[in-house]
Amino acid sequence: MFSATDRMMLVMLAVLVVSTFPRTNAIMFRLGPNTQKCLRDEMQGNQIVAGEYEITNAPGQKIDYVVRDTKGHIMAQKDDISKGKFSFTSEVYDTFEICFISHVPPTHRGIDQEVLLDVKKGIETKSYEGIGEAAKLKPLEVDLKRLEDLSDAIVQDFALMRKREEEMRDTNESTNSRVLFFSIFSMSCLLGLATWQVLYLRRYFIAKKLI
Repeated sequence: MFSATDRMMLVMLAVLVVSTFPRTNAIMFRLGPNTQKCLRDEMQGNQIVAGEYEITNAPGQKIDYVVRDTKGHIMAQKDDISKGKFSFTSEVYDTFEICFISHVPPTHRGIDQEVLLDVKKGIETKSYEGIGEAAKLKPLEVDLKRLEDLSDAIVQDFALMRKREEEMRDTNESTNSRVLFFSIFSMSCLLGLATWQVLYLRRYFIAKKLI
């Protein structure tokens, strides 16, 4: 676990990073007629993922979207979209995939459409202005609440990174043990085969009275 000093350092680092490098997850891409484009991202357990999308209008064309997890379960879906929002969550750490699919009739000459997508996760989905108004908090208290949530999120990210590191180390150790066992087994087989060949040839030469 992290000490109070470590947490304070993480908060200061978070404030410096956020203030120096503003973060945005909004992206824009072009989607061709009768094609699809998928985007993948990670999410932690019990983490809310929210997104907004906006599609340029093209008469006679429509675009659908679907969100799936690694097991193929549909987490969000809507047909014939133009502008809207979606949100979902998962009980465990997982990777989700957002796909936009274009549909154009065969008799219609399609054109490219622009898709604007803005995805937020965790504390980014919270409206601290609304929280402050509901709880009647002062602006400084709202900022402290935001920094507290940010520090908790950073601590969770570091804990997840440490867990992954331990899993990778365990996997490497297990793989090394299996490789060592296989190498010893292979050498034993080769030595056994060589010994058998020597004994067989010796008996053969003795039977033929060559030695």
